[in-house]
Amino acid sequence: MSWAAIENDPGVFTELLQQMQLKGLQIINNACATQAIVSVLLNSPGITLSEELKKLKEFAKDLPPDLKGLAIVNCESIRLASNSFARPEVPEEQKSSVKDDDVYHFISYVPVDGVLYEFDGLKEGPISLGKCPGGVGDIGWLRMVQPVIQERVDWFSQNEIRFSVMAILKNRREKFTLELKELQRKRENLLAQMGDPSANRHAPSVEHSLAEVAAHIEAVTEKIIMEEEKWKKWKTENIRRKHNYVPFLFNFLKILEERQQLKPLIEKAKQKSHSSANPR
Repeated sequence: MSWAAIENDPGVFTELLQQMQLKGLQIINNACATQAIVSVLLNSPGITLSEELKKLKEFAKDLPPDLKGLAIVNCESIRLASNSFARPEVPEEQKSSVKDDDVYHFISYVPVDGVLYEFDGLKEGPISLGKCPGGVGDIGWLRMVQPVIQERVDWFSQNEIRFSVMAILKNRREKFTLELKELQRKRENLLAQMGDPSANRHAPSVEHSLAEVAAHIEAVTEKIIMEEEKWKKWKTENIRRKHNYVPFLFNFLKILEERQQLKPLIEKAKQKSHSSANPR
């Protein structure tokens, strides 16, 4: 089985990471996309890899760049996870090809051992873009990669207007949840201080700190709610993407034909289309 094209959407790639058994990660706003993600994962020391990716990394570490790409392509579990997000379609022998499907090209940028690299599946191997300050968690390399991305966008902008920039980052929902727990501990400590008679002389400052912590708790709680709503939306959208509507549509059209309602609807649609194309 080959690799199927998948939609260029953060919700798709975030759930794809979960299916690859990678925890605490998400993506923000075909095989090329998955390989770009895997290139980032395998070259980021702060990410806890699944057993499957650990084996892949160990197996491919001494291979030349072209064979490393082939190792990823031939990884069955990654391919199955990626293809699970492909849009269900009419079988090829029944499908009339009017135009090619949209195919996106993905390039990843990762700082590795103080050097910024570009990983492009159409190139022979990783390209060094020069030394960069800090690592994955440092903002210095982002400043360095920004003009590189801008230059690439400018280069292709005459023929292409669809560009997306996405990043792999720590799961914000988990990050905010940990932050909330820490704030709740601070609040408990402050409340304990207020109940201590020996600390009454510090009461105004404690009350002020308690008010600040309460405000932070409210803000972080709101962020968690927003993240949960976003993940719920992604989950719903991915269920819809994976569902095969073809049998329903086929039977629906079949029933319309049996009731002799299909041809009148087609003619009505043609007339409407003709009227729209030739306004008075």
